[in-house]
Amino acid sequence: MRILIACEESDEVRGRFEEIGFDAWSCDLQKNRNPKAKHYQGNVFDIINDNWDAMIAFPPCTHLAVSGAAWFEQKRKDGRQQQGIDFFLQITKAKIKHIAIENPVGIMSKIYMPPTQVIQPYYFGDKAQKTTCLWLKNLPPLYHNAAPNLFDDVVTHTDKGEFFEWIDSKTGKKKRQPLWFKEARSLKGDERSKVRSKTFPGIAQAMSSQWGTFLLNHKNQ
Repeated sequence: MRILIACEESDEVRGRFEEIGFDAWSCDLQKNRNPKAKHYQGNVFDIINDNWDAMIAFPPCTHLAVSGAAWFEQKRKDGRQQQGIDFFLQITKAKIKHIAIENPVGIMSKIYMPPTQVIQPYYFGDKAQKTTCLWLKNLPPLYHNAAPNLFDDVVTHTDKGEFFEWIDSKTGKKKRQPLWFKEARSLKGDERSKVRSKTFPGIAQAMSSQWGTFLLNHKNQ
């Protein structure tokens, strides 16, 4: 089966699908970090209609995620946010039978529709917290050991990841953020963006093992 991993340069997801027998390709404006990967460097819409059986897409979230809400007004004025919205919506219209679209919490939950599922890296064994939304078409939600109501923050896990805490000098209140996110701040430009957008290994493994099995079991249906 042919699967497209759109907007990925890390090879975290594509490589896992290839390992289990898929003809797996990634696509991104940047080179794939794995020089041996099947990768199209360019616009995903150049190849999105090339008879894919499935697609997992990671549209850029820079102008959509609520973590950047402080800059939304300027991004609306200069058109960057609308560009992000249009790109996301165009991905949803792809004529591919099985589609998963991943993004952090952001404005698309209202502009497009509520996500099918909300997950955390620590649901799948990674010691990190990063609220992640999935919009699914003809794919099942990813199984994990969280509470039945996937939109609740009540989970059976005791380790929700590592955090950095500090006292805000302006308000005097204690604040905290995931340690992985704080450490990414020490990087610059593209490297910071790569770290913040990279799929955690546990989620990537769940995608390949669970969705891979589902797709292979339904390939003739």
